[in-house]
Amino acid sequence: MTITATAPPPSPAAPSSIAAEDLYRLSVEQYHQMIAAGILTPEDRVELLEGLLVRQMTKGPPHTLSTQLLRDALPQVLPVSWFVNDQEPIAAVVSEPEPDAAVVRGDRRQYADRRSEAPDVALVVEVADTSLARDRGTKKRSYARSNIPVFWIVNLVDRRIEVYTEPTGPAEQPDYRQYQEFDPDDTLPVVIDGREVGRLAVKDVLP
Repeated sequence: MTITATAPPPSPAAPSSIAAEDLYRLSVEQYHQMIAAGILTPEDRVELLEGLLVRQMTKGPPHTLSTQLLRDALPQVLPVSWFVNDQEPIAAVVSEPEPDAAVVRGDRRQYADRRSEAPDVALVVEVADTSLARDRGTKKRSYARSNIPVFWIVNLVDRRIEVYTEPTGPAEQPDYRQYQEFDPDDTLPVVIDGREVGRLAVKDVLP
């Protein structure tokens, strides 16, 4: 018997996802060893999130502008002995994220031979457009797990700043207990070590 096919037979369905327990997760130490050995270079554009190497997203002009505006505005309200890093790694619990901005304790020269670590950091900021889902998910969990006190998302999609506070720490599902939204006409409190040290106009950090 001859069978005439009008379309190729369907291929076997590929699994929709890989089970989390089947993924090999790197420690922060292993990640550092890969960098030291030259296996990973700055050109690779990856960061370690929850033990996995994650490709960093491409940043368009609005994202770049907002990051630069933050870098200009934040130092103006910080007390002595705090400074702003932008797009530099933070050694955290099972992660080494590279936030768009971070308020770090001390003087830059203290970090000449080491990365800043989560206990050194009072505030992290992610500028989000295409990365919004990741920033609200993996990034937020990473910062909450490491007990970073305050996390901002500069949400370029909805033109507002989301503020997360009171991290749960290394819980089964790390998160922040408190959430607030600030619109372009609002002023945003900058809280360092539990104390408001100044305010930023939201519109001043939006493109």
